[in-house]
Amino acid sequence: MMILIRNIRGLVQAEDIPKDRVCGKDMSVLNLITDAYLLIDSGFIKDFGAMKDLPSKMGLISEKEIREIDARGKYVFPSFCDPHTHIVYAGSRESEFTDKIRGLSYEEIARRGGGILNSAKLLHETSDNELFIQSMKRIHEIIFMGTGAVEIKSGYGLNSEDEIKMLRVIKRIRESSPIEVRSTFLGAHAVPDEYKGRRNEYIDVIINEMIPVVASEQLADFIDVFCDTGFFTVEETEQILMAGLKYGLIPKIHGNELDFSGGVQTGVKYGALSVDHLEHSGSEEIKALKGTGTMPTLLPGSAFFLGLPDPPARKMIDAGLGIALASDYNPGSSPSGNMKLVMSLGCIRLKMLPEEAINAVTVNSAYAMGISETHGSIARGKVANVFITKEMPSYEFFPYAYGSNLVETVILKGKIINGETNP
Repeated sequence: MMILIRNIRGLVQAEDIPKDRVCGKDMSVLNLITDAYLLIDSGFIKDFGAMKDLPSKMGLISEKEIREIDARGKYVFPSFCDPHTHIVYAGSRESEFTDKIRGLSYEEIARRGGGILNSAKLLHETSDNELFIQSMKRIHEIIFMGTGAVEIKSGYGLNSEDEIKMLRVIKRIRESSPIEVRSTFLGAHAVPDEYKGRRNEYIDVIINEMIPVVASEQLADFIDVFCDTGFFTVEETEQILMAGLKYGLIPKIHGNELDFSGGVQTGVKYGALSVDHLEHSGSEEIKALKGTGTMPTLLPGSAFFLGLPDPPARKMIDAGLGIALASDYNPGSSPSGNMKLVMSLGCIRLKMLPEEAINAVTVNSAYAMGISETHGSIARGKVANVFITKEMPSYEFFPYAYGSNLVETVILKGKIINGETNP
C-alpha cells in the first residue's frame, strides 16, 4: 500500500542529495519544505515536495491501494535514531535513585555492589524469554515516542553465558520488531566481583571466550569498552578493541564520562564509529576528533540524571565537529528513551540551537549507528521511517514544549503503527 501525506505544514530534513553527517556551522542548517507532501511506497520514500507540485507528480501513483493522510497544521520528521542504549535489562534500580538523592556518587554506589553489578545480578536471575518480554515493552515505548532506529548494548551479563543471552535477546528484537536495530557487544562494561584482583583473567575471557562466540553467531555489529576511571584503562581498551577488530567488530567507546580518561583518543586511534558520553572533554579531545570519521555522541539525559558536568557541545560545534545525541536508556543513569526530551536537554543544557538538536538526533545519530545511507533523513529511496506531529506552530516548538507528547502518527518501514497494533 502507498501512503500519501498531504498538506504538511513543514517537512523536516528533506534532502534531494542525502548527506552522511553534518558538522560545525552546517549543523545549524535544516532542510524544510513548507506546505508539502510525502509519498511512501513499499516501505520506502518515493517522492516529496511542495503541494503546488503534486498534481504534476500524480503519475508516480500507480494502481496500488493508496491511503491519504491530511497533515494540515502538522510537521513530519524522520524518525529518531538513538545510537546509544542499554534497553535490554532486567528489573529496575530505583533504590539507587534514592541513594543519589541522599548524596552518594555513581562510584560509591558501584563500590557497594550497585550500578552495573546490580543489573548483572538481576539479569543472571532472569530467563531469556522474560528478558525479551521486559525489553519489548521498552521498545514499544520508544517507538511511540518517535524512535525508528536504536542501538542496543550488552554489558549487564559480565560472563560468557549472560552476555550471549543478552545479545540473543537483541537479535530476537531485531527479528520481531519493525524498529531498526544495531547490536553492540559490551562485555567490557565493568569487572565482575568474582574477578576483583584478577582483572586480566576477565579480559582474557572477553577476548578468548566471548568475542569468538559473538562473531561466530553474528550477534553484534560493534564492540564497545567502558574506558574510564574505575573501569578499563587505555591499555586494556586497546587489547579488547584489537581482538574485536580481528573478528570484524567495529569499535565504539564509552569514555570521558567520569574523568579525562584517554577514551576519546583511543577511540580515534582505532577508528571508532563513535565515542560516547564525553562529559569530561576539552581542547585535546576536540583536537583528536577533528578531521576524523569518529562521531562524538553526547548523552545529556545521563549527565542530567547523575548530576555530572554537561558535555561541551557548544565548543565541539564551534570547533567544526558534528555531534550526535542519544538517550543512554538504562536502569541506572538514564531510565528514559525519550529522544524528544533528549533534544530539549540538548537545547536547554547544552545550548544547542533547535536545528542543531534535530540534526543530532536524525542524520548524525544515524551516522553514529552506521545507517545514514538508509535512515536519518527524508530522501528518495531511504526507508520510510517518519512520524507526524500534532498541530504545532513551528518546528522549534517541538524541543521547546519539553514535557508535551507531540508525536501523533508513527510510520515504520512504510507501515502505520498505532496503539492498537502491536509493533
